[in-house]
Amino acid sequence: MSSDADQAITVYSDYVCPFCYLGRQSLSQYQETRDEELDIDWHPFDLRSQKRRPDGSIDFSVDDGKDEDYYEQAKQGVRRLQERYDVEMTLDLGTDVDSLPAQIVSYYLKGHADYETWLAFDESVFEALWQDGKDIGDEAVLVELAESVGIDGEEVASALDDETLRAEVRERFSEAQQHGVTGVPTFAYEGYAARGAVPPEQLERLVEGV
Repeated sequence: MSSDADQAITVYSDYVCPFCYLGRQSLSQYQETRDEELDIDWHPFDLRSQKRRPDGSIDFSVDDGKDEDYYEQAKQGVRRLQERYDVEMTLDLGTDVDSLPAQIVSYYLKGHADYETWLAFDESVFEALWQDGKDIGDEAVLVELAESVGIDGEEVASALDDETLRAEVRERFSEAQQHGVTGVPTFAYEGYAARGAVPPEQLERLVEGV
């Protein structure tokens, strides 16, 4: 992280969560009101951790208690926030997309690239899924996105094949839960937190106490 701790906001999120994308749009709108931009200290979170097999693949047959009514309510919530934040989205939900590969690559870049490169990749992943409807679980898509921000595609392939890195990312998921993160997006700043795609003014209160 290139900035001092007091100039970064911690964000727990999962790329496949539409509210995480909308929350980032809200954060961008808040950023526009600031003289100095806050860095984003991103922490990965896996909404499907309870449905993963030992090899990391998703077992979609696992009952997570989310029925058609749940998803319909989620869609309505997404549409309300789209209108509120003036955001166009191709998808309402990404239930068939596995975000773990994207999170692995993003986590790798967070530790090996400069902040601006990581941020550009991070934003491109969100846009690829929610604006373009691309499968961000596909290695070829991730290579394309990485190369678009100046990262060699071979680095992406290497990161995805790195079992040690994969295990580290899964440890980060567990640590997030141990820190009390039960849902995403969660924004945290100096011991305080806000959960959900909260409006810009709530992020302002979180960071500036006003």
